[in-house]
Amino acid sequence: MTQTGATILWECLQREGVEVVFGYPGGAIMPVYDALLESSIHHVLARHEQGAAHMADGYARASGRTGVILSTSGPGATNLVTGLATAMMDSVPLVAITGQVNSKLLGSDAFQEVDVTGVTLPVTKHNYLVTKASEIAPALREAFALARAGRQGPVLVDITKDAQLEAAQLDWEAAAPSRHLRHQPLPLHPEKLEAALAMIGSSRRPLILAGHGVLLSGAVEALRAFAEKAQIPLAATLLGLDAFPSSHPLFLGFMGMHGAPWVNRAIQEADLLLAFGMRFDDRVTGRIDAYAPHARKIHVDIDAAEFGRNVAVDLALHGDLNTVLKQLLPDLSTLDTAPWRADLTEWRRDHGGPQWPLEEDDHDLKPLRVLRELQRLAKDAILVTDVGQHQMWLAQVTRLETPHTFITSGGLGTMGFGLPAAIGVKIAKPECEVWVVAGDGGIQMNSQEFMTLVQEGIKVNVAVLNNASLGMVRQWQTLFFEDRRSAVGITSPDFVKLAEAYGLKGLRVTRWQDVTSAITEAQSEPGPVLIDFWVDPEAGVFPIVAPGKALGDMLHESSPST
Repeated sequence: MTQTGATILWECLQREGVEVVFGYPGGAIMPVYDALLESSIHHVLARHEQGAAHMADGYARASGRTGVILSTSGPGATNLVTGLATAMMDSVPLVAITGQVNSKLLGSDAFQEVDVTGVTLPVTKHNYLVTKASEIAPALREAFALARAGRQGPVLVDITKDAQLEAAQLDWEAAAPSRHLRHQPLPLHPEKLEAALAMIGSSRRPLILAGHGVLLSGAVEALRAFAEKAQIPLAATLLGLDAFPSSHPLFLGFMGMHGAPWVNRAIQEADLLLAFGMRFDDRVTGRIDAYAPHARKIHVDIDAAEFGRNVAVDLALHGDLNTVLKQLLPDLSTLDTAPWRADLTEWRRDHGGPQWPLEEDDHDLKPLRVLRELQRLAKDAILVTDVGQHQMWLAQVTRLETPHTFITSGGLGTMGFGLPAAIGVKIAKPECEVWVVAGDGGIQMNSQEFMTLVQEGIKVNVAVLNNASLGMVRQWQTLFFEDRRSAVGITSPDFVKLAEAYGLKGLRVTRWQDVTSAITEAQSEPGPVLIDFWVDPEAGVFPIVAPGKALGDMLHESSPST
């Protein structure tokens, strides 16, 4: 039986188990949208292709499945680039399908023609240009396999319009991806395991650094078993914060530029670092030549390209983290880390303990107080952040007990991520309470997706920390540019009226005594609610490791510094 390429596309998606796609139609993808009418797959109509990409990203992070995006050629495809780069940096599996002009017009600068495979090459694991209907199934099957193979990430399939209209037969088995895309990572050689166990066994001040790879590899339970058996304390990267229960006695907290002082001190004093599914990002390490000077380093990662790229390591274990941890567990020693953990407890007490970071009471509506109250009242919610000061404040104060409940743009730091990503999260987890935490700058970057939220009829609440500025840029100008403020004062619309225009309920909070009632009112409303919190406009994120400084050299107050 022959079918059009467009129909084959939808059948392939169904066979891959896809239930929802996020997209925006246009001329070069129109045959695919016509065939959508015969498919049971749910299509979410975004208001911008970047929004669609972030929705698919949030869906993938929350569900553990591959997110799927559709867009047309030209500007439709180029609008995906930021979303693809976000997913690439954070190792999120996506398949983006773009329409392209007819194959005979390629290279002619036809209307809405762009070399999308060339444009997206640096921000995808791989991409395909498909010019025949018979090539659609093999390309899609391989794209899905590749998106999830090894280090996960986005893959793009660009399909010409004539390939969508052309007739072909679907041979599903013949279109199966290459064997190398389907194999499981090989177990580690016994010599590697023995070397790792020996290094761990001889350590007196060991520390686990947990990254996003813990979640991506499904190693949450294995990590907990490993830490508990060896009695090794654990710190987390931004994307690893929900990989280990915050209430666990071995959990230390957030590391890096805005991390907890006792965590950074622990890294600098450790004699062994166990880096699990993290890549030693510059925001984690500070000045490289001063990083963890006393520690030997074991690095476990699915991507061999990460070994030694930023930080030299003593032992590299290449493989799936979940598999590696399970291989190590049977022969893992229980270490006497009580003196080490006692030191960590004392350091933590010195810096304010569970109420870290400390805050003064010179302003009624401190952002840290607002976020602590939101955390208290929405303790089981999935928190999706935008990027900026609010993101770091939330990372500092949040207490997470369940995996996949803290969704944020890490590596790329994409403003505008929060709202559309939360839509994808809620579609993936309709039974969960979902909150967006955003700044007044970031929320305006994709505010059009409020309409998508309402059109889909889903409940997502939005907390805007409104400080009338691009807060993180303003803070850096204050600290490192002699308080010379340039282009950071931002004028915003009336967010309450904006919310109401889109069909949300809008609330404004200017006093601390109204915070609790506003959050509980938002939770009790059947539809989405936006709360506009007018927070302290001069509040900063502290402590901070200044650029070029060592990890342990942290500023704890907002005095200007060069």
